[in-house]
Amino acid sequence: NNTDEALSLSRRAAAAGADVLLLISPYYNKPEQRGLRDHYLTIADAVDAPQIVYNVPSRTGQNIDADTVVDLASHENIQGYKAAGGNLDQVSEIVERTREEEFDVLSGNDGETLPILSVGGTGCISVAANLEPERMSTLVWAALEGDYGRAREQHHELGPLFRALFRETNPIPVKAAMAMRGHGSNRLRQPLSPLAEQYREDLEAILTALDDAASDGAYAEAER
Repeated sequence: NNTDEALSLSRRAAAAGADVLLLISPYYNKPEQRGLRDHYLTIADAVDAPQIVYNVPSRTGQNIDADTVVDLASHENIQGYKAAGGNLDQVSEIVERTREEEFDVLSGNDGETLPILSVGGTGCISVAANLEPERMSTLVWAALEGDYGRAREQHHELGPLFRALFRETNPIPVKAAMAMRGHGSNRLRQPLSPLAEQYREDLEAILTALDDAASDGAYAEAER
């Protein structure tokens, strides 16, 4: 939540070869919109790398208004917006007002990916894709190609997982799920705590159902 620190980290990431910088808005100190604008422009002016504005007011305490995002979209280094504010109307307005820019509007909440794509979003930065990359890719590409029947099918198939991954604070559930799939450990640094047992059982059941569905689909394809 300190522009100088964010600038320093952005420079280091760009120098290390980062393809894109995902920049969360300053948290806790709740700057005004003019402060948010100046924060992002300071970094964009100083660091020659593609940058994505990340709006997640449930964690930062401050929404980035549509006017601010549209203003920032005119900067050549600010090339996208990650929407995790739960406000589809605001996302739609940003899409409408940035059509003339080379600017990606991306879903930051898995359960909102399909609605955001339906109003002109271009993709997502996903939690569930760590577990189900093929299904998430199918959902996104189906929607982008106008096959909303297939996109809806994937959306509803993944719906239980979307919800399970946010029953406790992210990344607690996804860390547990990745460990269940054999990827990494479930160790967390304090103050984060392991996933509650009741949610763990639900998550295991959801992952098993997805695995079974994938196996059934592969078997049916092989039988053709």
